[in-house]
Formats: sequence, structure tokens, C-alpha cells
Amino acid sequence: MKRIIAALAASLAWSADVPKTWDPKAVAELEVPLADPRYSPVHISEQLYYSMPERVIYKSYPVYHPDREPTGYREWLQAQEPQVAFAAADLKTKADWIRAGETVFQAAASFGPVFFGPDDVRNREFYEKTGTPVGSDGIMPFARWVVRKKGVVELGSMGCATCHTRVMADGAVIAGAQGNNPGDRQGAWMLRRAAAAMGEAKVVEQARRFARQFEMPWLDPDPNRRARTMTLAELLAAGEAIPPGVNARAHTSMFVPPQVPDLIGVGERRYLDHTGLVRQRTIGDLMRYTALVQDLMGLARYGGPAPDTLPKNASRFSDAQLYALAQYLYSLEPPPNPNRFDERAARGKKVFERERCARCHPAPLYTNNKLAPVEGFVPGGQARRFDVMAKGVGTDPRYALQSKKGTGFYKVPSIKGVWYRGPFEHNGRAATLEDWFDPARLREGYVPTGFKDAGGPGPVRGHEYGLRLEREARADLIAFLRTL
Repeated sequence: MKRIIAALAASLAWSADVPKTWDPKAVAELEVPLADPRYSPVHISEQLYYSMPERVIYKSYPVYHPDREPTGYREWLQAQEPQVAFAAADLKTKADWIRAGETVFQAAASFGPVFFGPDDVRNREFYEKTGTPVGSDGIMPFARWVVRKKGVVELGSMGCATCHTRVMADGAVIAGAQGNNPGDRQGAWMLRRAAAAMGEAKVVEQARRFARQFEMPWLDPDPNRRARTMTLAELLAAGEAIPPGVNARAHTSMFVPPQVPDLIGVGERRYLDHTGLVRQRTIGDLMRYTALVQDLMGLARYGGPAPDTLPKNASRFSDAQLYALAQYLYSLEPPPNPNRFDERAARGKKVFERERCARCHPAPLYTNNKLAPVEGFVPGGQARRFDVMAKGVGTDPRYALQSKKGTGFYKVPSIKGVWYRGPFEHNGRAATLEDWFDPARLREGYVPTGFKDAGGPGPVRGHEYGLRLEREARADLIAFLRTL
């Protein structure tokens, strides 16, 4: 009881201190330069940022699998009055801000079809063909129905929850975890249906234009330009090769797409993105990162002047909304771990210590929060500006050199929570921990169990630590890792 009273007193005494998101000095120091710093992103000005209208967040409602939707649900939604769901003036305690942050986490950034449309989520075949998971309550948690005008029910998606929600095998839903919404497979589903309805030539041209967001004109050759000549079959194969937990999102690459990051414990990380592109020194930096991801990524210029105009329908989250979201993300806790610290895990801990895994993954965070240079990149002066290790671990350098997030580094990830995550490696090429620690992955002709590169079978190189262990020692190590 005393503990509850103390926590309540602390919450009541807490006062929100909302920083300015687009503070020019903080923005100028936010990002690690790209591998070729001449082409590092240049962002919009403070004045232009704050000229964008703030996003109004309306109350939203669950999307059910068609076999689980309550009788009369659609008619009930159409009868609902629009309700504004976020009002900063009503937030008094830290708990209030965290609850409001969950609303922002669920809020839609798009009301048009991206991974799926309103007809798709009410179509049984969509779930069967794409493998879209559904929670034990029958809810598909990657989108929400939104009522902004009475009688008009819209499908809202592309908020944080679309990519950062995980449905476990037992139907449990984990907010903030490495998501397993199969977005690229859903995109392939939409592309196939569009081609049948509109004609292959028109749809292929649209898909090729969409893929140009991944191009890096300053690279010669730029492997991302390959999409300009891809056929419909090749585009479909590329999307379907990307498994849940991996996503070719904005400014990445459809050929080496990144693993979706786990946001649980994000407050403990000093660098964000696999390449450590964004520094996190304060809660304001997490707010700025969210603004970049949700509203500004498409506005950045690379090697050119700062943008001076905005798209017609540009909008943004308010500073208060971003602050609430950051408080919510910082509050997230991992789900209860079913893996006991038994005799096998105890032996695995000794293996972890003996193999000196803690050099990069020290307790209690299980990351040293440093950057590791990739092969082919010499940090130069950046090694003095940032927390850079002397050498990397030999993993595939392409994403760190051939994407618009390519700093020439990979951050050292935390290995906390690996029991509920997957696939693994920055491109998600290992489906399980057993696959990651399988020496066979270094062999020519190896077929990755996670993301399968369009180039065909081939080794998953790098991070050879643990691969020379005897079979039992590897199993012990994995058992320990699953307790973290």
C-alpha cells in the first residue's frame, strides 16, 4: 500500500515539460552524417515545420477479422459521432500523458490504402494469402476504423502501431515490439489485384515510380535503380520475399530492407535506426525522430538546398502529441518472459561470459550503445565525434552504404527481449536464434530462413561469435539469451 501511495504521489507531483520538437540547434546536431557526408539529409526550416497544420486525432475503433466482427458493428460505427481523442489541456499527471501517448501510438497517419485498404481488411482471402495475424480477441491490430464525419467510416493506418505491434503465436498482442505485420506481402497482394483490375502496364509503371524513393542518385552504380526495369512478376517476388518483421519503408531499400526495430526499451538507446542515423540524447530527440519518420522523411533533400515548400496536404503531430507518444514509448515494458533461468540457462550465461559477449552486449542494457563501422567504410573524424568501435563484425554492409540511412555504421543492438523477437540481423535474414548461431549460414549456397535476397541463395556473413561453439554450448547460450 505504501508503494502505491508513493507512486501516486510522484505522479501527482510530476509536471510535463514539453520541448520544442523542431528546434534548429537540436535538429542540426540530431543525425550522424551519411557515409558520404556531402549527401546527408537537409531538412525543412523551423518556420516551415510549424506552418504545417497540427494533426487532429479522432477516436478510433478496432478492425476485426471478418469472421470475428460483432453483428451490426458496421452500422454501429456509422452511427458514431466524431470525437477528438487528444486534448493536451486535459492532461494533468504523468499517467494521463502516457495514456494519451497510447492514443497517438494508435493514431492514423494515412486514410488511404498503403499496405491494405478497407475492402482488404474485411476480406478473408486477404488474411489467408498475406499471413496477416489476428489477436486472440479477433482484432487485426495494425489499423483502426476512424470516424471524422458522422456516417463516414475510414480505415486509418500507417501510425506507429502499423509497424510496431506484434501478434504472438498464442494471439497475445505486444505494443511497441518488433512488429510482424507483413506489410510488403500485403503490398504485393494489392499490386496483384490492381494489375488484374487496371492492367499490368499501368500498375507496373506506378510501382516503378513508387520505388524511386529508394534511389540514391549520387551512387554510381546505384543498385536501387534496378526497380526501373523490373517486371510485375519481379516486383511481386520482391515484396513476397520480405517476411513479417522486416519492412522496406521510406528511405531504406527494397533489396536489402531493414528489420523492424523493437521499441520496448527505446529510452535506453543512444542511437536510433540500425545505422545509428539519429542520436537520442533527450526525450526531444525521440520526438524529432518520430516527426521525421511520420511527417518529414519525404521532404528531406540530399546534397541540395533545404526544402522551401510543402506538399498540399502536409500535416504534423503537435509538440504535445509527440511528447505524449515519447512518454508512452518510454513506459513500455516487455511481456512476461516464459523462459526460466534454469540449469541450461546458467550454463549459457557462463558461455556468454567466457566468450566475452559482454564486450559489445554488457548487462544491464545488453548493448554498449556504440556504432560499429562496416567493411568498406573508414570513419575518419566521425570516430572522434561519436561512440565508434575500432572495427565491425563483418555483416553485410550494403544497407549501411546503399540506403538513405546509410551512415557507414551499424549500431550495436540490445539483445534484451530476443525471446519474443525475430527475424534477426539488420536485414532479418535469420528467422530464429538457432539459425543465427548455425555455422551453416556462412556457406556458399545457404538459403536464408528469413529475408531472402533477390540475388538468390548465399551466405549470411558476419558476427561469427558463437558459431565455433559445440552444439550443446550453442544451445546453452541460446537458452540464456532467451531469459533476457
